[in-house]
Amino acid sequence: MKAVFHSCLLLLLSFGLGAQEQEIEIRKAGSFKLDQENFPGANILTKSETQQVHLVHQGMDVWSDKAFFYKTENRFDAIGNVRIEQGDSLVLTSKRVNYDGKSKLAVAKENVVLDNKEMLLKTDTLYFDRIADKAYYPSSGTLYDSLTTITSKQGTYISESKKYQFENQVVITNPDFTLTSARMDFYTDIKHAFFYGKTTIIGQDYVIRCKNGFYDTQRKLGYFKKEASVDYDNRNIIGDSIYFDDTKKYAAATQNIRITDTINNTFLTGNYGQIFKAKDSAMVTHRAVAINLVEQDSLFIHADTLIATGPPEERILRGFHDVRIFKEDLSGKTDSIHFNQKNGRARLIRRPMSEKELQFLTPQEIAERNPILWSGESQMTGDEIHLTIDMKKEVLDSLLIYNNAFVVEQDTLDTANFNQIKGLQLKGKFNGRSLETVDVIQNTEMVYYLYDDETLDLVGIDKAFCSALRLTFEESAIDKVTFFTDPDGIVYPPDELPANTRQLLGFSWREDERIYKKEDLFDGIDLEPYSMQIMPMLVKAPLKLKQ
Repeated sequence: MKAVFHSCLLLLLSFGLGAQEQEIEIRKAGSFKLDQENFPGANILTKSETQQVHLVHQGMDVWSDKAFFYKTENRFDAIGNVRIEQGDSLVLTSKRVNYDGKSKLAVAKENVVLDNKEMLLKTDTLYFDRIADKAYYPSSGTLYDSLTTITSKQGTYISESKKYQFENQVVITNPDFTLTSARMDFYTDIKHAFFYGKTTIIGQDYVIRCKNGFYDTQRKLGYFKKEASVDYDNRNIIGDSIYFDDTKKYAAATQNIRITDTINNTFLTGNYGQIFKAKDSAMVTHRAVAINLVEQDSLFIHADTLIATGPPEERILRGFHDVRIFKEDLSGKTDSIHFNQKNGRARLIRRPMSEKELQFLTPQEIAERNPILWSGESQMTGDEIHLTIDMKKEVLDSLLIYNNAFVVEQDTLDTANFNQIKGLQLKGKFNGRSLETVDVIQNTEMVYYLYDDETLDLVGIDKAFCSALRLTFEESAIDKVTFFTDPDGIVYPPDELPANTRQLLGFSWREDERIYKKEDLFDGIDLEPYSMQIMPMLVKAPLKLKQ
């Protein structure tokens, strides 16, 4: 009987060895038998004490404890400690495998593990299509290495590109972050993730959200699009696209960006922005605007470049080049601004002038370069302007102008006339949204037009000199002038004061620069969109982000 068995086995082996290339080949088996009643057409192969059943098909080796080989159908069912090797890059183990040599489709079930040398996949059922060189699991798989674990409801592995395509409840767990996504592609050799659909990345000190993007899980950097946002402690940044580097604690965004300071309730907007978390700073340019809440209204500060630095309780906002300010009842312009959010003081600063400029420029030319504020109907200029906000009450508090303080108000009855007050310094106090009083101090001069209360005819022009005076405002216009000391002045009849003496030295009416609405903040500014170029080495695999 034993001789008959060996003869049958040798005959079966000879068929396999002499078969065509597409036929399954039997390399080794401990025993062989037939059971036509229960397994018609099957050659039942069983392992020996020293070796498993070994089957081969076109570069794929399969070992198992037992195999039902259907030669005429060119297929087999392998059972018990199944191990599949294809080349030197892929190993699959499971309890059972059904393989069809014609379609080259293997179905592995129970305790399935796929090892592609970089990561291991565990699942209960895996379909391995050798023609397409893909493996697919229909329900609940886990991919992992020493640091990273990825789970999903469905997934496909593409052997040639070493890429997994995960779908439905995708979760990456890493010591440094957790990533959840609706759908994601993951390259196991370079550890790059591409996601398509609602995605959230939660790190130790940040939260990223987007619907389309890329993340390098090793270098902890990425590029995000579609409703992209990054929460950085007390700052949030959103934009059409965001670049993020966790190692450098850095994020950059382009187009329609907004950086929110959740502690100070302020916003930075523009078309390009950066956050340096380690330095606690943020920068915005290209249509840059800072927005602060004052008196339940928004104070807009525009500059070519805005930079916010320092911890939340001591944050400083700096604006450089062509700074413009707008609030419903207040506007201004200056070369640069320094806003201390701790004490609420905003300094409007003129670009430094050289000694030559100071020597040769006229007082009017200097005044045209000075910072300027409009409050109600009053225009105010000076070498430097300080505007203070009560940060607790969120209301305008006071105004200081240092050196060459100049107040001009156009006459409402005759627009060719201008009330003017100038002095070395100016101190103003706000009451609600408008100026209540203004004190002009030291070397004070005034030109003021006087009208008959009944006929509204011009009756005189008051030119005065004094050490200090106070302006009282009513409905955003000068209502009363009070002198602190005896003024030295004359009220001239209108026809006795020549037109060329009706303007104080340094007078400059800058109505054409006034900002009446927030859209005027960008008047004359190039609105060309800003686009961010990704570093060439950011992504080693092709970056194809869906629009």
